[in-house]
Amino acid sequence: MVRERKFYDLLEVPVDASEADLKKAYRKKALRLHPDKGGDPELFKEVTHAYEVLSDPDKRSIYDARGEAGLSEQGGMGGMDPQDLFSQLFGGGGGGGGFFGGGGRSQGVRKTKDLVHRVHVTLEDLYKGKTTKLALTRNALCSKCGGKGGKDGAVRPCHSCNGRGIKVTLRQMGPMIQQLQSACDECSGTGEIINMKDRCTNCKGKKVMPEKKLLEVHIDKGMKGGQTITFNGESDQSPNAQSGDVVIVIEEKPHDRFKRQETNLIADMEIDLLTALTGGQVAIKHLDDRALLINFAPGEVVKNDAVKVVRGQGMPSQRHHEPGDLYIKFTVKFPDTIDPASAPLLERALPPRKPVEKFAKNILLEEVDLDEPDARSKANAMQDEAMDEDGDGEPRVQCANQ
Repeated sequence: MVRERKFYDLLEVPVDASEADLKKAYRKKALRLHPDKGGDPELFKEVTHAYEVLSDPDKRSIYDARGEAGLSEQGGMGGMDPQDLFSQLFGGGGGGGGFFGGGGRSQGVRKTKDLVHRVHVTLEDLYKGKTTKLALTRNALCSKCGGKGGKDGAVRPCHSCNGRGIKVTLRQMGPMIQQLQSACDECSGTGEIINMKDRCTNCKGKKVMPEKKLLEVHIDKGMKGGQTITFNGESDQSPNAQSGDVVIVIEEKPHDRFKRQETNLIADMEIDLLTALTGGQVAIKHLDDRALLINFAPGEVVKNDAVKVVRGQGMPSQRHHEPGDLYIKFTVKFPDTIDPASAPLLERALPPRKPVEKFAKNILLEEVDLDEPDARSKANAMQDEAMDEDGDGEPRVQCANQ
């Protein structure tokens, strides 16, 4: 009979699991819990120790009969480093080509955090293209100690956290056990200890120093807001990791004349009534050093809210710089008054009036005059005063106040 089941539960296997079952279960859990994959270091250590015991027939026999206490009495609680056991099982260990592509200790190459900067540009910049300079401050390896933090041999792993930089403590709350993880107070989370007298006088043992970096940001024609420009390896430097990237995010400023839709531009333009009826010319300033002169053919009437298009005068595409189109919505401005003496001329130029509607003989026609409403009454009159109904079209019934 098995005295304890803790190690079996950690591997999630039955007590009669075969050696192959144990290996398969450990492989599955270890890959998920490995610290380099974001797993819990302490739980990874426990699972690895459980597999080390159960995969050894002698240790497993002692554990089944007497539990962890029996292993302690037999001196079997020490074991090898969990990372070494992991490397032996999956390959690597120092000869290269391990499970994670190196010595089995790391998943790929660790990088410092990317630095993200936002650059605000105008629509003109995105139309013509632009090169701007960006000054940033990053951490660079100390030039005096080369990123060592002190003299050769002065840096040693922190014994308090075993070089991990973190401490894990367990706190019992009733039937539950809470695991707390915090930065090691001995090494301030660095995982290393450097004697004060041996520290680099330039970086004070921090290994890095602030450095100003100037980047040239090339904004290509046709780029859009939200697009990014990446400078590989220009982020913070670290002696234990590759430098991350500097990522520039394009932020497009609103424009006073144009709106953008992909490679098309949209503009609003007001024209007078005479131009709308008889033709003429209007000009609009473009996004570069040009203005577009728009011709209205005589006899072509431009109605209010009409939308016209100017081909090939939109935004350039980013890849091939092929231009889109410019869409213009026209608003016709009517004069406030007209000289009555000009009315006969308009009568001849414009289509005839629509005759006054005729009604039955018993309808009395009463002449009235138009007046200008005040702003408040006009706003109230133009509101939708539809009956307040529910979803079924029936009037709502409000409860009377009690």
